[in-house]
Amino acid sequence: MQASIHPTYYPDAKVSCSGCSREFTVGSTAQEIRVELCSQCHPFYTGKQKLVDTAGRVERFQARVAKAAKKQQPARKPQEPAKAAEGGSDEPTPAERLAAMKQDLEQRDK
Repeated sequence: MQASIHPTYYPDAKVSCSGCSREFTVGSTAQEIRVELCSQCHPFYTGKQKLVDTAGRVERFQARVAKAAKKQQPARKPQEPAKAAEGGSDEPTPAERLAAMKQDLEQRDK
């Protein structure tokens, strides 16, 4: 091992967490380390959801998801009771399917 090329090793480096204010020591090349989340407050280890958001990205994402879910739900017509009473099949005719496709495309374009 060559001398003077390796960083100084601190066996009692102080780590402080800004999320839960916990302080502990580890071995490191830095004398003091500040972290946002540690094993005591990280969602992976605690099992609790904690959103660390400073720019409002979470709210914008949730709004986009809600908008997409609303858009994906197609408007369906209720079945006519007269057809069911006649004993006919529940399958729509090709003309009815074509009309439904046209209506879906018009709604998507809006």
